[in-house]
Amino acid sequence: MIDEKYWREKLEKLKTELHALDQNAAESRQAVTLDQTSVGRLSRMDAIQGQAMHNAIAERRHKTLQRIDHALKNLADGEFGYCLNCGDDIALKRLELDPTTALCTHCAK
Repeated sequence: MIDEKYWREKLEKLKTELHALDQNAAESRQAVTLDQTSVGRLSRMDAIQGQAMHNAIAERRHKTLQRIDHALKNLADGEFGYCLNCGDDIALKRLELDPTTALCTHCAK
């Protein structure tokens, strides 16, 4: 039996944390200034590489937020905790590690 309140709180907390991280990292994803008079070439390359890494992290965060929203929808629909592929229960330990998981360990192989 799934404790809906517990999982909703856990998912909402995770969602809030990810939104906060995204807000804090917004400046790191800003466009890099290409003014050669103020910053050297290697510093610009480092800044561009840093920006690319921050953008990749933001994209992963965005995908995780989508998975959280999907898990919340499944929770509301009474489908949370069941494998999307085979319909069996997803182990509670697996859900504790990642409450957004949609597959049981057998189907995730």
